[in-house]
Amino acid sequence: MPPPVLDASFLSRIRGLRSFTHQCDLDALALTAREPLEVLESLVRDGHLKKEEAGRLWSTLIGVAYVDPFAVVVTDAAVELIPGEIAKKCKVLPLYLMGETLVVVMGHPEDVATVESLTKIAKVRVAPNFGFPLDVTDLIRVHYSTELSVEECLRDAESHEMFDLAADFQLGGKQIAELAEAAEVVKFLNAVIFFAIRQNASDIHIEPQDGDGRVRLRIDGTLRQLLTFSKKLHPAVITRLKIMTQQNIAETRLPIDGRFSLSLGTTKVDFRFSSLPSQYGEKAVIRILGNANRSSLLNLDHMLISQAILTPYRRLMQSPHGIFFVTGPTGSGKTTTLYATLSELNETGVNVSTIEDPIELRLDGITQSQVEPAINLRFPEMLRSLLRQDPDILLIGEIRDLETAKIATEAALTGHLVLATLHTNSAPDAIIRLMEIGVDPYMIAPSVIGVLGQRLVPRICENCKEPYKPGNEVLRRYFDDEVLPDVTFFRGRGCHVCGDTGFHGRVAFHELLVIDREIRSLIVRRADPNDILDAAARAGYKPLRYDGLKKVLLGLTTIEEIEAQTPVDFAD
Repeated sequence: MPPPVLDASFLSRIRGLRSFTHQCDLDALALTAREPLEVLESLVRDGHLKKEEAGRLWSTLIGVAYVDPFAVVVTDAAVELIPGEIAKKCKVLPLYLMGETLVVVMGHPEDVATVESLTKIAKVRVAPNFGFPLDVTDLIRVHYSTELSVEECLRDAESHEMFDLAADFQLGGKQIAELAEAAEVVKFLNAVIFFAIRQNASDIHIEPQDGDGRVRLRIDGTLRQLLTFSKKLHPAVITRLKIMTQQNIAETRLPIDGRFSLSLGTTKVDFRFSSLPSQYGEKAVIRILGNANRSSLLNLDHMLISQAILTPYRRLMQSPHGIFFVTGPTGSGKTTTLYATLSELNETGVNVSTIEDPIELRLDGITQSQVEPAINLRFPEMLRSLLRQDPDILLIGEIRDLETAKIATEAALTGHLVLATLHTNSAPDAIIRLMEIGVDPYMIAPSVIGVLGQRLVPRICENCKEPYKPGNEVLRRYFDDEVLPDVTFFRGRGCHVCGDTGFHGRVAFHELLVIDREIRSLIVRRADPNDILDAAARAGYKPLRYDGLKKVLLGLTTIEEIEAQTPVDFAD
């Protein structure tokens, strides 16, 4: 099949795509491009065309399937079959092995000679798919990133000619800024970020110590040290982050918060930055928020929620009005669950709006707003204004005070479905928390329709998972039977895939409290919390440990993680 030609017919195909916007001069863009694929990449990168639709158009023209490499799990076993230098030269990203076939994504999969060469190198059949060259090139940098490559970038940064100047903390901002803009420092920081993305880290900690600095990554909920570096380099790294977030680089005495994005292929990855003065200098934490394509992966069916919880949860989400809470500590996945819910509820005929602090992921078709306390734009002010925007479904990032809670419950009583988060230890505690804030029971009872409690725990590595028989003392904590059941638990031995931790990834477990008529009457009477809990149990409520034990028996996590994350009071 001959390659597509950049002609009037090709441009007509683009104009016929549903997602194409007319905000750009397509003919002028075509004149500056060397080939048709460049036109498509530019349109996708600038937001004039949806990537999936553009990818399918091109794959149809060249006769090869389209794969978005951001939406596919890339396995280490596949990456090991193609050396990094070959992957960069051929612009090919190995994805996974399917039997004796290596599935790859390439910018030019129609290149038969390159595919044949890759087959000889990998020593297995290679099945090529199309992916945008920008995506493939940048993801090669991510998936071929190793601790060794990060350390090499660190050595280059520490060998810079201005490196010794950074030891003087009294230097003016000009010299430190020059070092922060040096290519070696930029490359080192990018290498740390790319490696963190590859490891599925949620946070990057850059910390000054007494004699040096260190970088730690939070992976599967646990901090793991990546490397240590000379303290001379620390001011330049922090300054580089401030430059990226457009902050005052001379301010080192006050906490600073900001955001920045990095281009990764045809998309952007968003990050949140926070710095805090400490004994030995400024500590920085970078939260990896994800990329725009992550919104397409938010799906309740893929989140391993037990059907006994997911079915009534979805039924509650169809309520025309009421307020629903998702509770749990910081980092328990509340926002991810709510984003997945909004993605499912988002339809053309529904007005969905959010108030967040901060916006962690941009969702297509949803109006998202961020509070700005510095200009007195807080949750209550935003919520009052939003209610005049004819909303159907509202998401409130967090209810922290009486004013926000009262407006939210009033909105729920006047025909709106309100989703919100609360920091409580269990689902039933949400009702008590609202009363403690100061919301009257007669407002809580008719407005709250349910509460979902959630925790995140490390998931057992599938590569090194092994079964074992738990001791009787463990079983007695979970089973009341006189004859203890013969059950099998699982654990990870530790391997190269999980970094010898036994865990790879995370899994959530939940509890769902549905507010029925009996519980409403107890709330109005300010009944004892234990009475509310008893009523919930009669209606089918199961505590966190119940769902956690189910995930243990399914081999998803360990009993030790469940015990560490759930209150003992609800063990029975």
